[in-house]
Amino acid sequence: MMSGHSITENDWARELAESLVSRELNSSVMDAEATLQKLAGVFLESRFLATQSAGDQVDQSATEDESSRQPHSLEARYRALVEQIPAVIFMAYLDKGIGEAYVSPQIEAALGFSQDEWLEDPVRWYEQIYPDDKQRWSAEAAEMFLSGKPLKSAYRVLARDGRVLWFHCEAEMIRKEDGRPWFIHGVGVDITELKQAEEALQEERNVLSAILDIVGALIVVLDSKGRIVRFNRTCEQTTGYSFAEARGKYVWDLFLMPEEVESFKAIFEHPNSAQLPGDYETHWLTRSGNPRLVTWSSAVLAGKNGATSHVIVTGIDITERKRLEKAILEVSAREQHRIGEDLHDGLGQHLTGIAFMSKVLESKLGEMSLPESVDAAKIVKLVNEAINKTRELSRGLLPVVSDAHGLMSALTRYAEETQDLFRITCRFECGAPVLVFDVNVATHLYHIAREAVNNAIKHGHPSHIVIGLTAENGEGTLSVRDDGEGLLEIPPNHAGMGLNIMNYRANMVGGSLDVRKNSAGGTSVVCLFPLRDGA
Repeated sequence: MMSGHSITENDWARELAESLVSRELNSSVMDAEATLQKLAGVFLESRFLATQSAGDQVDQSATEDESSRQPHSLEARYRALVEQIPAVIFMAYLDKGIGEAYVSPQIEAALGFSQDEWLEDPVRWYEQIYPDDKQRWSAEAAEMFLSGKPLKSAYRVLARDGRVLWFHCEAEMIRKEDGRPWFIHGVGVDITELKQAEEALQEERNVLSAILDIVGALIVVLDSKGRIVRFNRTCEQTTGYSFAEARGKYVWDLFLMPEEVESFKAIFEHPNSAQLPGDYETHWLTRSGNPRLVTWSSAVLAGKNGATSHVIVTGIDITERKRLEKAILEVSAREQHRIGEDLHDGLGQHLTGIAFMSKVLESKLGEMSLPESVDAAKIVKLVNEAINKTRELSRGLLPVVSDAHGLMSALTRYAEETQDLFRITCRFECGAPVLVFDVNVATHLYHIAREAVNNAIKHGHPSHIVIGLTAENGEGTLSVRDDGEGLLEIPPNHAGMGLNIMNYRANMVGGSLDVRKNSAGGTSVVCLFPLRDGA
């Protein structure tokens, strides 16, 4: 016994404890709470009763002196061990008075009450429980008494100075061999700092969740298998799926286009390949089946062992932007086409008429042997030069004529002009005719080739450039290869304007652009694009 006092059983306390345990499990919490308070009151009425005769005490005194030394030594050691534990240890016998109750001295460091102060008032522990937690604690304590199950709970306690502390308490009721309640023992650990950290973390989570839900970007968190862990409000609004519907689902089962599934799944199937591209575009299917074009950025989170734990992808829905860009580009192309036709058919024809009249005037003045015929000849020359410049302007605005062979003709002419202008070898190769019926597509491809040639001449200083055009299985390939100094290393997200424009034009025709170094030196620019029938 922790106190070392020897007292007789208090019959009234034992009867009270037995009546408490024998209650039905459906007893009300209020009844159990009242009974607990009565049980605590037993300790106030503890009176040590001398039931043994003086002779018995004399007879036993010598034996007790001998037999009690070792138990008391063990008890002292036990106390020393218990009182070093950084927790509040407590014990209370259910059939004895307060003299047999115990609380470790850590109670004073934790709550500001000494051991004696805590034990002299048997209901102090209940009074110090935070008001909002009393009902829950009473219900849990009653469950322990009625069912015998251990109590494990966290609740708030008021310290002497008014501070509110969190304690994690574990208590258990020990029964005698005959099943009657014997004593309660337990431990309370101050978890205030842990609770404060949890509250701060929860507050931070709430702030982050609010930020995720108000930003206009799509934010998706995937686990290492590609399942959806987090799905913000913008994703819900864009796709038509709620987070509850998307949680735990594989992202490719809900949103990816069929042709994009395998390439995306491969990222999660290989342990060392969970590095998504920095920036890329995919189509996401909404609940109604409509595709939305989204540009993504990705980040990979690694666990303690270095393996991928989560993949975070953020995306911007650029469907409307792409639609508007396409519309603007189409309007621009139409305007260029109109201006080119006006220059060729309007101003060009007008200048041709002036040149003809000037030539007639020159002939008349020459027949009359007038010196003004020389001036007329100069006028004819200047007008013809204006006609040539007008044609060049018209060709720049309208490089591809409106027929299926227009792209091949335009590239042939451009290769010849480049060769004459820059004094290098530049040729166009097209083994079999590649018919491009859409003049807008042909114009974009022409400008891609032109930009690639200009970049090669400007940065690579090549001697030979080959422009190629082929077609196979409904897909066309436009290539520009040179033997120059090769492609310089381009930092991510720092591509030049020319490369960005080429990429944009390739996207506009539904194709893709690849720029790489040649193994033998120089650079290759390859654009793959779909071929459509002219029907």
